[in-house]
Amino acid sequence: MQHKLTSSVNLFLLVVVFFALVFVNNQLLSSARLDLTENQVYSLSEGSKQVLKEIDEPINLYFFFSDKASKNMTSLRNYANRVESLLSEYETFANGKLKLQVIDPQAFSEQEDQADQFGLTAANIGAAGEAIYMGLAATNALDEQKTIAFFDPQKEGFLEYEISKLIYQLSEPKIVNITLVTDLAIKGGQNPMTGQVDPPWTFLSQLEQLYKVEQLGSDIISLPESTDVLLLVHPKEYSDALLFAIDQYALNGGKVLAFLDAHNESDQMAMMAGPMAGGNSSNLDRLLSAWGVQFDSQNVLLDAMAGLDIRTQDGGVTRHFGFVGLTTGQLDREDVLTSNLEVINGASFGVFTQSEGSETSWLPLVQSTQKSDVIDVTTYAMTQDPDALSKAYQSDNQAYVLAARLSGKASSAFDELPEGVEVTDIIPSTTKLNVILVGDTDMLADRFWVQQSNFFGQTIYTPFANNGDFITNAVENLAGSDALISIRSRGTFTRSFTKVDELTVIAEQKFRDQEQVLQQQLEETEQQLLQLQSQQGEGGALVVTPEQQLAIDEFMQKKITIRKSLRDVRHQLDKDIESLGNWLKLINIALAPLLLILFLVLLRAIFRTKPRTTTAKSKEAAVL
Repeated sequence: MQHKLTSSVNLFLLVVVFFALVFVNNQLLSSARLDLTENQVYSLSEGSKQVLKEIDEPINLYFFFSDKASKNMTSLRNYANRVESLLSEYETFANGKLKLQVIDPQAFSEQEDQADQFGLTAANIGAAGEAIYMGLAATNALDEQKTIAFFDPQKEGFLEYEISKLIYQLSEPKIVNITLVTDLAIKGGQNPMTGQVDPPWTFLSQLEQLYKVEQLGSDIISLPESTDVLLLVHPKEYSDALLFAIDQYALNGGKVLAFLDAHNESDQMAMMAGPMAGGNSSNLDRLLSAWGVQFDSQNVLLDAMAGLDIRTQDGGVTRHFGFVGLTTGQLDREDVLTSNLEVINGASFGVFTQSEGSETSWLPLVQSTQKSDVIDVTTYAMTQDPDALSKAYQSDNQAYVLAARLSGKASSAFDELPEGVEVTDIIPSTTKLNVILVGDTDMLADRFWVQQSNFFGQTIYTPFANNGDFITNAVENLAGSDALISIRSRGTFTRSFTKVDELTVIAEQKFRDQEQVLQQQLEETEQQLLQLQSQQGEGGALVVTPEQQLAIDEFMQKKITIRKSLRDVRHQLDKDIESLGNWLKLINIALAPLLLILFLVLLRAIFRTKPRTTTAKSKEAAVL
């Protein structure tokens, strides 16, 4: 009776402890997370957490996913679970400022109508042509709304950034005003060389999603007072009044991001004028001299190690030393602007050097490799053959600075007011200069970093380089918002089966080798058949000797044998992969749980040994 009572008490205590632990977990440990994935794909970066801290009013998130219609789409459903898990993390860390709703928009339902009203993309990839939704809509207290039309699994690395950007846009931060000064046709329009209408450059579209951008030409003589970041693209032939306005803006604490170029290849009008026309290089020398920097606008960088492969007119592929792809070894990994970038593509870079005796702080952000050289602009522009450039290249084992950050002390480039400027005072110097210089403007053009494709009727721009990230990082950094920079690109949830890939490569190599043998045998047979066709008897009948017939029969038998071996190789490939899969299933389904059970049994045995020993000693003492 006492034993039964003890068991009941123990069971009751276990129930109490269970509910107590659940309560403690929900109330005190709800925000605690342990992410054991290699790339921390289930955790939010510090940048995302900073974005969540800056939310003033609640934001509603609506995650639309066609759960029922995607029943047999394992890969898509796994990615949807990944998105939902990440959105749940956002909701948890927002401390009530985010409200997440997961909606299954089934066909002809009110939820489907709601998804259409938000403008989400319906991809017709389901069974029987059913529409599949996997997008996000968000609204704030002012009924403003932002959407991610469809979560493309191919852009998984940018998943966190896209979600954080959407929240950032709705959290009502201070509007950043960018004044863009350029004469390039970055807003698109009719191309004078092709006669077709070009779309706006993608980098401009990205900036306009986050900031208020006002584009002006070089004919202005002053800058808007609301300018938070001044963006100069291919400055040349600026008037003294405009140079003075830029000079005073920078000395008064303004932020400047300038893209210069030794040979701009995206200026259509200059390219039509031809290489001998001149005037295709940027010129900001007066201001740069005052800032302690020199820009070589007379020479173009050639880089043998970073040169990009391009397709020639005859269909071949060759390396162009003037078109360069700069990777992590050439990017400053300590600066927040470039720390998360992987590759920047550009063409005909100009190089920067620090002036002797300059008091301005100088920090190189992007450099060439040691296998670099410079060539004069005229020769470069007239040389159409990339192989000719490689022959003219001579390495001087020097890395050139292609982008740099300037800060600290700087003096004005003007001792007196330019004509036509109506101000009373000149700011002579500053100790807070904040300027970023880049030696190429072609890197902003789409062809060097983004690929256009059609995704269910929508134009999707998929970046293959980080050029767009670079300019967005630079603007965010200069504008004082670093929150989104650290989450520019995160790891992916999907892991490749490297062992399966290895088995596939080995088997396919065997398959190709035997396929070549078979192809060679087929060619030899065709030659023999051609010879036999020339041997005709009376009436045009084909005459085949017994020896020739025997040779043909032997080849056909050999052909069958080789084809069988090809099938065996392919079957062996599938067999090896299947065997590997079976072993993985055995380990995960049977062996791992069995080891866990054995471990628990061992623990139980260890903890039960001590009470029994104590009881035995007690009985012995009682007898004595």
